[in-house]
Amino acid sequence: MDCRIMLKIIAVTTIFTYCFILPAHTQTYPLSGQVRDEHGQPVPFASIYKANTTTGTSANSEGVFKLQLPSGEHTLLIRAVGYRQAAQQVTVPRDTHLTVALHTEAYLLDEVVIGHGEDPAYAIIRQAIRNRKKHLNEASPYTAKVYIKGVQRLLQAPKKFLGFDVDQVAREMGLDSNRTGIVYLSESESRITVQPPDKFHEEMISSKFSGNNQAFSFNRAADLKLNFYENHQPIIEGLSARPFVSPIADNALNYYRYRLSGTTEENGLTINKIQVIPRRKAEPLYAGDIYIIDGSWRIYGVNLQLTKESSVNILDTLSIRQEFIPLENQQWQPSSIRFDFVGGLLGFRVGGYFAAVYSDYNLQPTIKKRLFNEALRITEGVNKRDADYWAAHRPLLLTEEEELDYVRKDSIQRRRESKEYLDSVDRRANRFKPMGFLAGGYTYRNRAERWRLSFDGLATSLLFNSVEGLALHYGAQYVKQVDTVRNRNFTLYGNVRYGFANQRFNGYLGTSFPWGKSTFGLYGGSTVQDLNNRGSLPPLFNTISTTFFGRNYMKVYERAFGGASWQYTLPANVKLSASAIWENRVWLPNSTDYTFWEHNKQYLTSNNPFVPAEDIPLFDENQAFKVSLGVSYDFGTRYETYPNRRVYLPSKWPTLSLNYTKAIPGVFGADAAYDLLTARLYKTQIAMGLYGQLSVDLIAGTFLSSKQLYYTDYRHFNGTRTLISDQQLSTFLLLDYYQHSTTENFAEAHGEYNLSTLLTSKVPLLRKLKLQEIIGLHYLNTKEVSHYGEAHVGLQWQNLRIIYARSFGARPGMRGKDAIRIGLRLF
Repeated sequence: MDCRIMLKIIAVTTIFTYCFILPAHTQTYPLSGQVRDEHGQPVPFASIYKANTTTGTSANSEGVFKLQLPSGEHTLLIRAVGYRQAAQQVTVPRDTHLTVALHTEAYLLDEVVIGHGEDPAYAIIRQAIRNRKKHLNEASPYTAKVYIKGVQRLLQAPKKFLGFDVDQVAREMGLDSNRTGIVYLSESESRITVQPPDKFHEEMISSKFSGNNQAFSFNRAADLKLNFYENHQPIIEGLSARPFVSPIADNALNYYRYRLSGTTEENGLTINKIQVIPRRKAEPLYAGDIYIIDGSWRIYGVNLQLTKESSVNILDTLSIRQEFIPLENQQWQPSSIRFDFVGGLLGFRVGGYFAAVYSDYNLQPTIKKRLFNEALRITEGVNKRDADYWAAHRPLLLTEEEELDYVRKDSIQRRRESKEYLDSVDRRANRFKPMGFLAGGYTYRNRAERWRLSFDGLATSLLFNSVEGLALHYGAQYVKQVDTVRNRNFTLYGNVRYGFANQRFNGYLGTSFPWGKSTFGLYGGSTVQDLNNRGSLPPLFNTISTTFFGRNYMKVYERAFGGASWQYTLPANVKLSASAIWENRVWLPNSTDYTFWEHNKQYLTSNNPFVPAEDIPLFDENQAFKVSLGVSYDFGTRYETYPNRRVYLPSKWPTLSLNYTKAIPGVFGADAAYDLLTARLYKTQIAMGLYGQLSVDLIAGTFLSSKQLYYTDYRHFNGTRTLISDQQLSTFLLLDYYQHSTTENFAEAHGEYNLSTLLTSKVPLLRKLKLQEIIGLHYLNTKEVSHYGEAHVGLQWQNLRIIYARSFGARPGMRGKDAIRIGLRLF
């Protein structure tokens, strides 16, 4: 036979072998089953793994599981926290269904426990603490696949809430007649790359969201990244004012008591079950059990709870179950983690869980340079996987209720996307209600075309000051969504203002719109505004102060203007801005001395803060043309990538911003001429572990030239003279609004330390209020003031705070002042 023919036959035979015989050899078969306890009850979320591999799955909330295995004999290990591990031999494809019985683990307690000595748990915990850092840092870089399912249920809800028809919304969401059922169901698959201890990258592979096939799952592997080898765990933002203390933290013995529940043998290892008991209430501490491997002193699993006694917010209980499996090189990594929660507020009760299953660990990954700059990647199409894909890939099988929810919500979504449905919703929502308009305004929506028109509330648009008397400051806004992928809008807004005492009318219009990757703004008109452009005194507080107490602290002027702005974000989260504006500034005299009580008129002052007894003009009518350039950078390089956009994450470093403003004389008759350069370095909520949070704001600037300035061009500072104020970080609590503005060099520094219930949690009468302790310092230096400072201490509940402040340094008359301030943090 010809050699060439023989070679062709061999080649065809080889191809045939690889295409047909090899796939047959590696073909996998489904094995389904259910995990039950000794009483026949389902064991939810049990882990099922093939021995000596990371191939595995988890049971769902009903104990049901499915696993793909190649043909042959396999040993399966079935585990669940609190149960004795079971081993089961299966032969695939002969075995297609498996029922596994797990028995409650019987932990044997040695006789040494009996007596009056120290519980043996303490010796084990001390060993675990000594080895904590080693286990935290021992893992090499790895990749893994993570499947996450999140389910949230509404357990209870009132028929109406604050006039809102909850019953109707519940029907539209597919809930039952009692307003209960699944309100959130989502699944996701991600591939994570980890370089211990803290470098983390996640790429979402697939995403499924019940009720919206265009949305991406809120499930994130990073949110379930819980490491008890770290001293503290924040878990969920907002769950507590302070992070939670690990049962094996360096100082854990100061926070917990321990009791050895017993030991057991599993896979040739001795497992110690240790009960974790908080020493004090109202501290961020766990309660429950932690499982420690004897000899290596590493964590085998946890079953911990956080309750109201742990000072958690909203939730009543959060249960955390985490299991680990051994990998190569003596590494141990999570096989599964689950959060179960129940909570409620104002008549609503919710419950649910988030469960994650880890598989396909690779301990020798190839990591691209700068990969960890990208925290999350979601590409186009991950939310388009069909039912067959999910049936083959989800390790946690859906329950019957969850399957029905997908079907029902998909049907509801199709109906909701129809123009007829959107129009019907708009017809109900757009009904004009006079009382609602009076208090909160009115909004007309067109959901089908994605636009809305909003009008301010009439009552909230009324204000009072001694210049205009009773004034109407009324606004409206039109918003049209023009980019659904990036959620970008075209906005048109306007405002009219009329003072009934001085009979002056003002109004302005403005717009902002995206263009490419930039955002532009155009605006023009006239208005009445505070002489202090930092906005120290909100108009509502001035209205109350003037009418009730005769203290007309706010001083205003009339400003006609026209301008344009531009904003753009460069790679590495460098933000650029530019603006140009022309202004005509007119000082205004008082036009009324009205207060509710006649005897308060003696306290009223003129609209000139430097001549309180007479209405002498503070400045002549003048014009200014100003050009401003700004740049800011927060030193953060981490970002998340979504289809068609990139979102930068907050940095742990402060944000640095620079701004340069030049007033150019002669342009459109402009009078002002100066150059101002400012720099700012700020960072809020710097985590201090168990010891609260720190916020800092440093500002400095200089007038490079000051040929012609008017008072409105001065550098102003945030002051306070009212009992109730809007206390921001950069607010001085005892400083006058207008007296200390400058045209020279200036520097101000603000720092605030929030102890986050560190002290009040130890006082029984205060711990339930969750009052946060506040300590603050403020500093100002100008040519006129020279080293002025303030210190304050106080308590904060939500956004309400009561502060005692005292001034020091500076010239006589400014030091030694003190006052109580009630703060409403309006942010």
